Amino acid sequence: MAGMSRKPEQVTENEAAEPIAGKRVKPRKSALKAQPGEVVLLSGGNPQIAKGYGDAPVQAYIAAMPGWKSDVGRRLDAVIERTVPAVRKAVKWNSPFYGVADQDQGWFLGFHCMTKYVKVAFFRGASLRPVPPGASKQKDVRYLDIHEGELDEAQFAAWVKQASQLPGEKM
Repeated sequence: MAGMSRKPEQVTENEAAEPIAGKRVKPRKSALKAQPGEVVLLSGGNPQIAKGYGDAPVQAYIAAMPGWKSDVGRRLDAVIERTVPAVRKAVKWNSPFYGVADQDQGWFLGFHCMTKYVKVAFFRGASLRPVPPGASKQKDVRYLDIHEGELDEAQFAAWVKQASQLPGEKM
């Protein structure tokens, strides 16, 4: 059997862990799982937070946002709470979502960590005045990309107030 190579499934765990000369070895998916009390950051530094409803999962997401983005998350959350006292919150698809609590009209806003900014999605953003600057493939959705030090709280609050009065997105 000399000269025959083994099938990939016959490679031992120790052999698979050793890098082959000059080649990068991808970490196993199991290595990406969080240890208890740890949060995995997905692409762009977006925290992987379990789906949940209420303030607790949203606060867990904000606390896990990397670097300056965590401060932006706290500020966004505070502005939303001040502007929409009856706000309801959830984390879905590793992103915080906000809706109006006394009406089951869906969600009006969500945000997500990207590599260099925090992306806010206004689900009925095309109806806001002025219209948020980021276009979307979906006709009603508009985005606001917040880079470090660029959050205009007054304009954001105005958009939040308008967005919370529009029919929300069912998700």
